[in-house]
Amino acid sequence: MGRGDLSDAEWELIGPLLPPERGRWARPAGDNRRFLNGMLHVLRVGCPWRDRHERYGKWNSVHVRFRRRAEQGVWDA
Repeated sequence: MGRGDLSDAEWELIGPLLPPERGRWARPAGDNRRFLNGMLHVLRVGCPWRDRHERYGKWNSVHVRFRRRAEQGVWDA
């Protein structure tokens, strides 16, 4: 876990509120916690999606999940 990532206690509160991500094209979906930490990292430091730390997964995957959740209204809820 990197500096600024969600603690176990924070994840226990937030994790159940996120919809499960299903894999596409028979690939398993990545870890929701890792992707959420990647989204929060970009929002916290203000870097472009492509410049976020690679430990959070592929930049496009993180951005697509962020956008998809925004379209679903998850962030508003």
